[in-house]
Amino acid sequence: MVLNAREEILARLKSAPPASVAGRPELPPAREMALDAGQLAARFEEQLAAQGGIAMHAADETALLAKLEEILRQESVSRAMAATDAVLAPLALESWGQQVGIEIVTPSAFSDRDGYTRAVFDQVQAGITGADFAVAESGTLVLVHDELQPRLVSLAPLVHIAVVPRARIVPTYEAAILSLFDGRRPSQVTLITGPSMTADIQATPFKGMHGPQKLFVLLLG
Repeated sequence: MVLNAREEILARLKSAPPASVAGRPELPPAREMALDAGQLAARFEEQLAAQGGIAMHAADETALLAKLEEILRQESVSRAMAATDAVLAPLALESWGQQVGIEIVTPSAFSDRDGYTRAVFDQVQAGITGADFAVAESGTLVLVHDELQPRLVSLAPLVHIAVVPRARIVPTYEAAILSLFDGRRPSQVTLITGPSMTADIQATPFKGMHGPQKLFVLLLG
């Protein structure tokens, strides 16, 4: 029987002896694994800055709100969308916004998805979120999304402000992922490293094309 080219190639592949696969080489631990809490925060800030983000420190909630107001006024934000995750909920940003004259809305204020989508894309100038982790080795934020942390709040407005308790800074991606999937299976996770960036145009990296043009991270504690 005459074999066509496809059958001949498949037959040769099937008859070939199995090849040995080299084992995965052992890698030395990432240097971030040896850093203490203060050094991790410094490393995260350094890496975030290298990606175009800005880190600011706040010792407590009072200082945090002062820094938040400073950023919002600096960026001419009159209306912002805030998540209601575990980091932000204690700050009561809606009522705080009324006190300082900056409107803060939350996703739950919208009864339908169309209204929420229009607001987060076109009617607010900033999105404010917490973060589940901050990765020191790359300056990356890790956000797990649910009804309290909708994805678009961090992706649609031109300015993204993230509040990160210093205790949530981890040395490596692996540490964040292991913690994320320890006993739970989140359906959506976003990794954010600096402002939005694309290389779709002639393979040239360009920041701020889609999504946030500026990223501020407030380190709390």
